[in-house]
Amino acid sequence: EELWQAVLAQIQLNTSQASFITWFKNTKIIDKKDGVICVSVPNNFTKEWLENKYNKIILKTLQMFNKEIKNIQYNVVPLNTPLKPLGIKKNLIKDIKEEQLKFDQFKIDKKSGLNPQYTFDTFIVGSFNELAHAAALAVCENPGTTYNPMFVYGGVGLGKTHILQAIGQKIKENFPDKNIKYVSSEKFTSDILTSIRAQKIAELKTLYKQFDVLIVDDIQFLAGKEKTQEEFFHIFNTLYEEGKQIVLSSDRSPKTIPHLEERLRSRFEGGMISDIGIPDFETRVAILKSKSQLQGVDFSDEIINYIALNIKTNIRELEGALNKLINYLKLKKQNLDIEIVKDLLKNLIISPKKITNFKKIIKSIINFYGLKEKDLFSSSRKKEFVRPRQIAMYFLRKELKCSYSFIAQKFNKKDHTTVIYACEKIAKEFYNDGSPSEEFDLIYKQFYN
Repeated sequence: EELWQAVLAQIQLNTSQASFITWFKNTKIIDKKDGVICVSVPNNFTKEWLENKYNKIILKTLQMFNKEIKNIQYNVVPLNTPLKPLGIKKNLIKDIKEEQLKFDQFKIDKKSGLNPQYTFDTFIVGSFNELAHAAALAVCENPGTTYNPMFVYGGVGLGKTHILQAIGQKIKENFPDKNIKYVSSEKFTSDILTSIRAQKIAELKTLYKQFDVLIVDDIQFLAGKEKTQEEFFHIFNTLYEEGKQIVLSSDRSPKTIPHLEERLRSRFEGGMISDIGIPDFETRVAILKSKSQLQGVDFSDEIINYIALNIKTNIRELEGALNKLINYLKLKKQNLDIEIVKDLLKNLIISPKKITNFKKIIKSIINFYGLKEKDLFSSSRKKEFVRPRQIAMYFLRKELKCSYSFIAQKFNKKDHTTVIYACEKIAKEFYNDGSPSEEFDLIYKQFYN
């Protein structure tokens, strides 16, 4: 069991939460013989997916902990199927239904969508998030009246989901009778599409309008989805007019979300907007100490400081590094020194110098603005195409030092003066106050991820 938990902790670092839950929930090592690990899976679909998509990374991770492992075999074991007919020894596995993965994200309340592990008690506050934290607490005291809507934005892995969930948990504690719903924008979109196909959109809207608190995570994914935005607009208006609390998160501020209807943008900007930045060194140390204490592990200051100094921009990566060390302790049952820590975390900390190229810049800009590649390189003068095109020209010049004539050729321009104009225009927009704009930072980071 400890071996599989260690493997899952590693895989979780490199997969989205949705994919991790979808493909690895209800899996377990049930046997090990002659270098072959036998893993139980709940159905054939999961079996095929793990064999085709994840087998290499699972095997590589297993071998990292045990070099004697040579292969993996996946056996379908439905949760309600007795284990004896499969020939699996009882002392190797208990009832799989009771032995599901013990990750907290699986303990989600189905009605509210809230996860009990995300509370204000486990939320570390620092200068990078203190405004968002203070606003969140105010919302919990007077939902629907203070900071409505509340809009939180920040980069990946900085705690947006944690603070949104904590708001839901605290309001539930303060006001037990309130009907609270946490939902991701992907789930909301899926609900809309399913209801449209089943001709039950009216019933879905009625359901959402019954919530006293609606929390929507990663709202930027509604961009470009016209029907979903339309239905969300009506739900938003009804809840807002009835004094019900709305809390939203995004990876960027409302004004920089592309293809978002102006009527939604104006409503998002009508409440409290707070950002979550990158935690400073002292806060990273506090996060690591808090997380290790919750796990019942006490690491030396030297180890804690080493992690905090080398992982700077993502709280999720901090937790991942910590989990890797904890899993090592459980498996090896020996003390950690700094040299072992450096070896265990070398893939997380020592990375090759990041570079970018033409294709990555173009792809990043297309994804950021929700365009198709043909639109970016077309001769269309539509505003939604022209500005991203000019931004692409600017970054090709700035990051790759491409010549104006080369860029003009790539964009099918007869005269390179068009490129010069675009570069100068965008430079002024991005540096109008002497420092890079938020939009610049968001796009720039995509080139080197």
